[in-house]
Amino acid sequence: MAFQVSPGVLVQERDLTRIIPAVSTAIGAFAGSFNKGPLDEIVSISSEQELVETFGKPDSSNFEYFFSAANFLQYSNSLRVVRATQTSAVNASTSGTGVLIKNTDDWTNNYASGGSAGNADFVAREAGTDGNNLLVSVCPNAAAYEENAKTTLNDSSTAVGDTTVTVTSGTGINVGDILSFSTTAATNDYDDGEFYRVTGVSTNDITIVQHPRGTGGLKRALTDGCNVRRRWRYYDAVDGAPGTSAYVSDRNGANDELHVVVVDEDGGISGVPGTILETYSNVSKASDAKDPQGNDNYYPNVIYTKSRHIWWTKHNSSGSNWGNAASGTTYTAVNSPTSESLSGGSNGSTVTTGQLKDAYDKFADAETVDISLIIAGPCTATHIENLITIAENRKDAVAFVSPERADVVNVTNSNTQKQNVIDFYSSISSSSYAMFDSGYKYMYDRYNDVYRYVPLNGDMAGLCARTDLIADSWFSPAGFNRGVVRGAVKLAFNPTKTQRDELYPKRINPVATFPGQGTVLFGDRTALATPSAFDRINVRRLFITLEKAISTASKFQLFEFNDEFTRANFRNIVEPFLREVQGRRGITDFLVVCDETNNTGDVIDRNEFKAEIFIKPARSINFITLSFVATRTGVSFDEVAG
Repeated sequence: MAFQVSPGVLVQERDLTRIIPAVSTAIGAFAGSFNKGPLDEIVSISSEQELVETFGKPDSSNFEYFFSAANFLQYSNSLRVVRATQTSAVNASTSGTGVLIKNTDDWTNNYASGGSAGNADFVAREAGTDGNNLLVSVCPNAAAYEENAKTTLNDSSTAVGDTTVTVTSGTGINVGDILSFSTTAATNDYDDGEFYRVTGVSTNDITIVQHPRGTGGLKRALTDGCNVRRRWRYYDAVDGAPGTSAYVSDRNGANDELHVVVVDEDGGISGVPGTILETYSNVSKASDAKDPQGNDNYYPNVIYTKSRHIWWTKHNSSGSNWGNAASGTTYTAVNSPTSESLSGGSNGSTVTTGQLKDAYDKFADAETVDISLIIAGPCTATHIENLITIAENRKDAVAFVSPERADVVNVTNSNTQKQNVIDFYSSISSSSYAMFDSGYKYMYDRYNDVYRYVPLNGDMAGLCARTDLIADSWFSPAGFNRGVVRGAVKLAFNPTKTQRDELYPKRINPVATFPGQGTVLFGDRTALATPSAFDRINVRRLFITLEKAISTASKFQLFEFNDEFTRANFRNIVEPFLREVQGRRGITDFLVVCDETNNTGDVIDRNEFKAEIFIKPARSINFITLSFVATRTGVSFDEVAG
């Protein structure tokens, strides 16, 4: 109690309104092989369209990975994805040599200070062949942007349609530059309606086409000796020539500005060759530069922050004072613009089990990564064991796995399929943090106009996520109410009732197609081999929900006193939450013990706090018995119903 010298009223407040926070149990986690996107970095994906935009379309080498993720997104809008590093996967670069820059952390740690990547000025943002479509053009100063009277025509016989002209000096004229000509000799009276793009330079012979049309030669005959104006090929993509920024000018510097343009040269990204993807105008060579709004305007930092396509890795070696502070610095560079195509990018070969494990390990820390449903994609026994280890160590996630492709796909005998599946799973560890399904579904791949077999585990995790949306995590995801699988044309293995009777005791949840009723998950067992409440997925997910929510709320008890007030406060938080879960049919009864019986003097002296929470979980119906009894006319039902 606060000290008071004289009589008065002291007002104090204690907050006893804390409640158990809502926790998510429907966030998926997936790692696999993709053709684009950052490597070994968790990316949040909310739709199949976003999956395509970030990680690319599927092909014949990675469709199982792609559709495992995409199928989950049919049921949920919350998926965390890691693109696994693949052997020989590299980013395209302006040096032509593939360089591996995995993600933002990799760039920050190894290249942010101007560390050369294969002696390249620019590197594609992501590993893969998409980067081979890119061209980066830099206009370093006003002279590079535009030169009036660059040279003169030295050709006395030009005619309409000519595609080659001869100039006095071809030095400094580059492929891609835009040329225009004066109407009379030795004047600057240029006809701005007539532009030509340079397609080739051979000493003083310049090959041209009409710009922007890209075809045809001269529109009119030229006067021998007339002036030639040269412009940077992307002059019309920016507003004027680079010069000196206000920031640098105020600090007695000069010539710091430049333009950077990123182009889809081959059309492999946008679908249209020559499409300008990104433009960075009037960015600065000064390391401390700011734009008029006070934002960082140092060009590699601007590219780092905004670009979806490139990394900057080193300064152009021909310039000087790159990356110096603005004060008193005059920045110089070559007068000619640079336009460099990127090449050498590779998607890499098939991802290995070890590379896949490294990617899934990004999800291992429950404190920093919030996920609940681990999607295996294509499976091997080793891969499944790795995922079970992650789930068990986290204690807040379940791994969803399928058998190996060869066990069920293109196996003509269904009994052989059944036995293959049983044999495969028999070697997998017992765990309540995993769920086994029976195989693969046949679905349409609209990106390649083919039908493909894809593992079902993405759908199984998706059914759990959808159950959370329409009911609660403690409801079973199986059956005709919540267990209908989407997008299945047919199943590779469609188990009969007799086969399901063999699969289910072996911890395998059958997925079966029923005529007129759809394809349905027809089991809700976990991979736990011993009889227990935790051999059901709804019970395991109930406890994940309770443990996650209550442990989150319990953090507020840290560093408080272990006395009856704190213990009562804890009970007052937990018990209403459990009553709410009970009201929503998740549990049938509960008991919270948090008092002096389990918080003894020894416990208190060890700076510990203990609570025991006893739960009677609700159980799902797995077996229905219907008895039909025929009776004689005139018999009372009271006589026979007992």
